[in-house]
Amino acid sequence: MGAVTKRFFIGLVIFAIASLAFLGSMGQKASASVSWGQEVTEVAKQYQGVKYKWGGVDPKKGFDASGFTQYVFDHSAADIKLPRTALAQYKTGKAVGKKELKEGDLVFFNTSGKGVSFAGIYLEKGKFIAVTVSKGVSIQSMDSKYWKTKYVGAKRVLKH
Repeated sequence: MGAVTKRFFIGLVIFAIASLAFLGSMGQKASASVSWGQEVTEVAKQYQGVKYKWGGVDPKKGFDASGFTQYVFDHSAADIKLPRTALAQYKTGKAVGKKELKEGDLVFFNTSGKGVSFAGIYLEKGKFIAVTVSKGVSIQSMDSKYWKTKYVGAKRVLKH
């Protein structure tokens, strides 16, 4: 066997082994898993920039706060049907302390002076995603001067 033929044959064998290894790995499932909370928040993030609309429940026309949370939970793999209003959503799930918040928990605020009137979805590290009149769907900080004074509590509706 000549040198060129020998190199070609060795290259062909290496290519065949690598191809078989690749094809053999295609049937395996990925070992990493996504939590329900991550899935819900990834769906929520897809709507960043959608405008605020009072009574809105649709990304094409706009959302209000509880319309956004209701839509996201219903259209995520979690497939959870939340009530329509922030107050009704606040009455569902399990109460969660601020220090125990997990991604995908619902966070509630009093923005009207009349009890629970606003809902968002907790992300992590003190951040949540919600729709506001001024910014539409956007990421907010629970530690901001505005939100810190309006926080009422949180509920867990997902199984973590």
